[in-house]
Amino acid sequence: MTEAHAVLTRPVDGARTLLVTTPPTSAKSRRRARTVTVTSGLMLPVLSLAGALALWSAVSWFVLSPERQFLLPPPNRVLTQSLLDWKHLSPMLEALAVTARVALAGFVVAVAVGVGTGVLMSRAKWIERIIYPYAVVLQVIPILAIVPLIGLWFGYGMTARTLVCVLIAAFPIITNTHFGLQSVDRGLHELFTLGRASRWDRLVKLELRAAMPAILTGIRTASGLVVVGAIIGDMFFAKGEPGIGTLLDVFRSRLQSEDLIAAIVIASLFGVAVFSAFGILSRVLVGSWHASGQKS
Repeated sequence: MTEAHAVLTRPVDGARTLLVTTPPTSAKSRRRARTVTVTSGLMLPVLSLAGALALWSAVSWFVLSPERQFLLPPPNRVLTQSLLDWKHLSPMLEALAVTARVALAGFVVAVAVGVGTGVLMSRAKWIERIIYPYAVVLQVIPILAIVPLIGLWFGYGMTARTLVCVLIAAFPIITNTHFGLQSVDRGLHELFTLGRASRWDRLVKLELRAAMPAILTGIRTASGLVVVGAIIGDMFFAKGEPGIGTLLDVFRSRLQSEDLIAAIVIASLFGVAVFSAFGILSRVLVGSWHASGQKS
């Protein structure tokens, strides 16, 4: 805590006033505060992870009998027999690369479709009334219910996997884009009207820029969903190179619990990394002019 300094000012109307001033915070103090914040922010996740691993180990060793430990092998066995064994880890990483390519392709298409559809819906109410119900239907129908149709229409290869990603990830981009475009300040619209801006200039220079925080929120949400879609596509459309979802299904059928849990961990870390990367991208693009671009 910084020390306050009392300063006696000149007499005013026969009285003296006391002014209390606080010296500016030093760079060293700011660095110390940041260090404390980062440390406290990391401590809770580390402690929760340690608690989860301890509970996992307790269930494996003390709840399950030895002949049933294949249902939940202890963490040390998953680590030594799968994650640290290159013979087991290498196929998982290769499969993850395939899943990543499918997720990237699906994500690019989902962003193009989502932003384009959101823009169309914002142009006129009648377009919104036509498109929005179908977007909702695609969102609420379980993807597994239409997997057979996707397989019949598009085959069981990479195209079907990519389509699953698009169907899962497009809706949050559509809704956030539409919401952002509809939320632009009316006063700014009036300024563009006074300046006789064209519809294209209004869209590019005002609406899309003002809606950027909402659009990036939708894209960030979709970045996590697209990984889920890629893994689901791997499981049900097995033609072509196997993805991480394909390996999950194989490990399940063979009761390879150590490899199954290791593959789940790898897929989860990939999803978290993608979601975090788009969170950082959102802060970089939005900057400090909007609350969504500021660190909490």
